[in-house]
Amino acid sequence: MTTVSTVVFITGAGRGIGKTLVQTYLLRPDHIVIGSVRDRASPNAQELQDLPTATGTRLLLVNIESSSPTDATNAVKDLRAAGIGHVDVVIANAGGSGSRGAAVPLQLVDPKAVAECFGINTLGPLLLFQAIRPLLQKSSKSPTWVAITSAVGSIGNMEAFGSHVAPAYGISKVGLNWVTQAAHSGNKWLIAFVVHPGLVQTEGGNRAAKAIGLEKAPHTQQQSADAIIHLVDAGSRENSSGKFYNAIDGTEIPW
Repeated sequence: MTTVSTVVFITGAGRGIGKTLVQTYLLRPDHIVIGSVRDRASPNAQELQDLPTATGTRLLLVNIESSSPTDATNAVKDLRAAGIGHVDVVIANAGGSGSRGAAVPLQLVDPKAVAECFGINTLGPLLLFQAIRPLLQKSSKSPTWVAITSAVGSIGNMEAFGSHVAPAYGISKVGLNWVTQAAHSGNKWLIAFVVHPGLVQTEGGNRAAKAIGLEKAPHTQQQSADAIIHLVDAGSRENSSGKFYNAIDGTEIPW
């Protein structure tokens, strides 16, 4: 009997949580792990190619720049050309705070900064969802869309979190949350939810931690990746879809 590989697509695979997610999934047997990078010829991409893999597992890399209007569609065309006929899990991890910085009062935020973040964190995943949805529909293993958001995107907890100080980033993550909730609401066959990965020891996470008086972020990239994968493994349409999770402790965050 032929084993059907589980196909996992992870954006932003070149570094940070995305790289750790790829590394972790590659250690599971009978998986096809697809990672998006900005440049398949880059040193980061080569490091991914050199990662160890379990029996029956392999890595494919595709080029996606989050701000590109065509990269997601072209990446899916490349997957079809490589013989990929379905995708079981999409983790839309790629994102950023843009080039103009995140912390600024609302009354001073540059609309161009808002537009830049929105393009990366909302429109990028939207274009990916539109392109990859037909492959998710062909999954026979609980097709799942997971978007890596931020607690900054919680409107309900904005005052408690003090996240009003990051308007460009926050608006873009609210947009990402909306896209994912719409994916849940409009596709009854799909598991779709958003995940705050925790305050993680990435470049951006450590910078944010220092801004609130910590030496570094409290959670390792592996802790965050393991917690995200646990939510994916345990996910179901009835119990998980349409929710906003804190990956680290599994609790729900208000929209």
